[in-house]
Amino acid sequence: MANPSRRLPENVAGDFYVDDSCIDCDACRQIAPETFRDHGDQSSVYHQPETSMEIHSALMSLIACPTASIGTIEHHDVRAAIDAFPQKIVENIYFCGFTSESSFGAWSYLVVRPEREGGNVLVDSPRFASQLVRRIDAMGGVRTLFLTHRDDIADHEKFAKRFSAQRVMHADDGARRWGMEQVIEGQTALAIDNDLTIIPVPGHTRGHMVLLYKNRFLFTGDHLAWSPVRETLTAFRTACWYSWTEQTRSMTKLLDYNFEWVLPGHGRIHHASAPKMHESLERCVEWMKATK
Repeated sequence: MANPSRRLPENVAGDFYVDDSCIDCDACRQIAPETFRDHGDQSSVYHQPETSMEIHSALMSLIACPTASIGTIEHHDVRAAIDAFPQKIVENIYFCGFTSESSFGAWSYLVVRPEREGGNVLVDSPRFASQLVRRIDAMGGVRTLFLTHRDDIADHEKFAKRFSAQRVMHADDGARRWGMEQVIEGQTALAIDNDLTIIPVPGHTRGHMVLLYKNRFLFTGDHLAWSPVRETLTAFRTACWYSWTEQTRSMTKLLDYNFEWVLPGHGRIHHASAPKMHESLERCVEWMKATK
């Protein structure tokens, strides 16, 4: 629980606050940008929520926060905020909320599909919170748990056991060490059903992969995200743990695919037409080539 005695001085006065345990994961700023801001290396409240919608979004941020760094002075009923997750993004794509500190607050996604189409897919792992688990169960459970890379696996073992899910991960990121049910090897793209294509993209880590769904939705882990500052797709040079050269090469490989949505673990979601996404990805590749 957030501690009011550790309230950051950057918070404006009032009910909601962020304490000094914040790890600057950006989740609250994405969920409730009208309340939370980035003041440097942490988040803080710059505007106290006033409307019912603003309060609801701020409470959703409180629930999603991986370090329980968001608090309130007043008592609030958080049941509606808890029940808001998984939160629909578009069509059958949902944000799970309940981010995990062990994944540095990375976002995970649920793709809801009929059993005849292969069943639900959980992309990376959120916290194993009982409220979230019950909601996912009511939405059809999890048939496949796709893990983009070793950083964002969180409570994968608990989810796999609870839903008898088949976990998919690349060998180069320790898939065998964690006993994954489906181990991906090599750098060749693999279609695992009519709608899902796994694309290995080493760089951020040696075994990083992205998942393309219906040639429209690209789940990118820590490989690719939208930069609102640069207004283009981008990669994270300062968070490249394996090889920037390999990540640049992997990014170039993605130019062969069409997609309209980028859904990252870290960084901002973005939607545009496939041609505009391609143009933005080309700019990203050129920037990466010029960045040492």
